[in-house]
Amino acid sequence: MFRFGSSLAVIALTVAALGLIACGATPAAAVSPQIIEVERVVEKAVPVEKVVEVVREVPVEKQVVVEKEIVKEVPVEKIVEVEKEVVRVQEVPVEKIVEVEKIVEVVREADPGTLVVYSGRSESLVAPIIEQFEEVTGINVAVKYGKTGEIAATILEEGRNSPADVFFAQDPGGLGEVANAGLFQTLPTSMTEKVPTWARSPESEWVGISGRARVVVYNSENLTPDQLPASMEDFTKPEWKGRIGWAPTNGSFQAMVTAMRVVWGEEKTREWLLGIQANDPNVYPKNTPTVAAAGSGEIEVGFVNHYYLYRFLAEEGEDFDARNYHITGGGPGSIILVAGGGILKNGENKANAERFFNFMLSTVAQQYFAGQTYEYPLIDGVNTNRLLTPLDEINNPDIDMASLEDLSGTQALLRDLGILN
Repeated sequence: MFRFGSSLAVIALTVAALGLIACGATPAAAVSPQIIEVERVVEKAVPVEKVVEVVREVPVEKQVVVEKEIVKEVPVEKIVEVEKEVVRVQEVPVEKIVEVEKIVEVVREADPGTLVVYSGRSESLVAPIIEQFEEVTGINVAVKYGKTGEIAATILEEGRNSPADVFFAQDPGGLGEVANAGLFQTLPTSMTEKVPTWARSPESEWVGISGRARVVVYNSENLTPDQLPASMEDFTKPEWKGRIGWAPTNGSFQAMVTAMRVVWGEEKTREWLLGIQANDPNVYPKNTPTVAAAGSGEIEVGFVNHYYLYRFLAEEGEDFDARNYHITGGGPGSIILVAGGGILKNGENKANAERFFNFMLSTVAQQYFAGQTYEYPLIDGVNTNRLLTPLDEINNPDIDMASLEDLSGTQALLRDLGILN
C-alpha cells in the first residue's frame, strides 16, 4: 500500500538529483521519476437473505384466527471491486416484503336436524321419553302414532317413498313384516349387542328396546292364582264361558297368536281361537280397558301385557281389584315380547335415527321404561322394577323374536275366523 514514509524518500531523491544538476554535476545515469501504483481491494459484505416467519394465534369465542407474517429480505450479491486509486462501493437497496395471511375459522354448532318416527307404541307410553330425547339432542322429532299392524302396513304401502326414518313397534311381528320387505338398513353391532340375543334381529335389522310379558289379568276379588289354569289351552273349557276378555286388534295379542302358530302349529292355534270364541269373550279395543274390566269385575280374566296393571295400581292404589298371573306351564301365553325398532333404508335422517336408538338403549331411557312404564329393561346395569316378577322366574318359552315376523299370516287367520273384520 501507499505509505507516507515512502513518499518522503521519493521527494528526497528528486531534490538530490536536482541539486546535482544545479551544481553542474553529471549523473552517472539519468534518473527519471518513479510512479508506484497501489492496488486497493475493498470488500463489502451485504446482508444475505433473512426470512422470519411469525405465526400468531388469536383466540376468539368459537373462532380461531391465525395471522401469519412473513418478512423477506431480498438476497444481495457480495460485491468485490478492484480499482486503481479509486474505491467504488455499490449499494443495493434491501427490499422488505411483509405478507399477512388471515385465516378465520368459525365454529358453529350445526343444526341438529329432524327425525320422523312412525310409532306403533301408544303416545301415553313413549311420548315422554321421546320428548326427553328432543331436549337432550335438540333434534326436532315428528311422530306418527298408530297401532303396530297399521303402521307396518302404511310403511309397506309407502315403500321406499315413506317419509319415516324410524319404525318404533310394539312387538316383533310388525318389525318382521317391514324387515321381510327389505326396508330396514343394517344396524351397527355396537348398538345391537347392548341387548340379549333373543331380543334382536339375527340380521341386525331391528333391535329390542324393552321387554313386555304376556299375562292373564284376573279379578282378585273373585279369583286366586291357584284357581287359574296352568296353560292357555284350559281357557277353552266351557267353565270359562262369559268370563274372558280379549283385544284381537291389539298388536301384542296378535304377536302372542303368532307365537302360538310357531310353537303349536296352525291347526292347534286355530282350535284355540275357536274355543275362546265359543266361550263368548268380551271384546275390547286394547289392553287398558281390558284391565279396567277385570278390576271392576266385568270380566274375571283377560289376556294382556303385564305393565298396564301397574298403571292402575299407581293411580287407584292397592284396592284396585285386579292382579297379574304368569302362566306357570309356559308356552305362548307366558312369552316375553319386545318392543323395538329399526331404521328405514330410505330415511333422510339416518344419523339422527342412530342417535335415537342409542338414546333408547341408554341407562336414562331404560330406567324410564323400568320406572315409569313398568317394562323390563334390556341392557345391563338397569334394575327391573321391584313390583315386577323377575324375568328368570317367568316360564318364558324359548322363542326367537325374529320367528314372530309373520304378522300378516296371523291377521289372515283372525279374519278367516271372523275375529277381525
